Amino acid sequence: MPSLSEAYDSRRDRHGRDPRRVALGGAVSLAGAVALVAALLVVTTPLGPLLGARDPIAAKHLGGVLAGLGGPAVLLGVVVVLPSKRRQQVGVVAGATVAVAGVALFAYAYPDRWVQSADPLVFETAVVYFLGGFVALWFLFVAVANVRRRNDPHGTVTLELEQGGETHRMEVSPQELERYQSLLGDGGNEEQVLTEIEDRRSR
Repeated sequence: MPSLSEAYDSRRDRHGRDPRRVALGGAVSLAGAVALVAALLVVTTPLGPLLGARDPIAAKHLGGVLAGLGGPAVLLGVVVVLPSKRRQQVGVVAGATVAVAGVALFAYAYPDRWVQSADPLVFETAVVYFLGGFVALWFLFVAVANVRRRNDPHGTVTLELEQGGETHRMEVSPQELERYQSLLGDGGNEEQVLTEIEDRRSR
């Protein structure tokens, strides 16, 4: 059985997040934002030739790819930073993956099979990309809503326990969390507290 002190690791913030995870999420979101800005600059400034896009078509191609990748990257970074559940994280990753598939389809189709082509892939590309973006955005919205609910003083608190390399989450009331912390702080029986929490989690 794990030590409950792992759940209150000093390296974690009050939501139980590892600072390295927060830093990773921030870096991914920042990279996505940079990609979005670069996409705009590629098609409106002389930056395109510096990145290998030596004509307007190549610049639009590169700008479309950068913009298409930037959006999902921002969503991924945000869900990594949030104290979200595994289901929500998987949902955002799945949606972002579908959106990236849409970007790959754009990279393949533009410009030869785009608007003025006899066999265009504009509709298919848009459907794949926006479907992926919608799924990712929906799960991110759910994660944000859950964070707000958990921060409600009249709601519940998510307690995380690490066991065998796996993280288990359970909902407890603020009063129960305060009781557990008080027992540990007063030098109580940690094994008893762990047993009580495990019994409650298994119900």
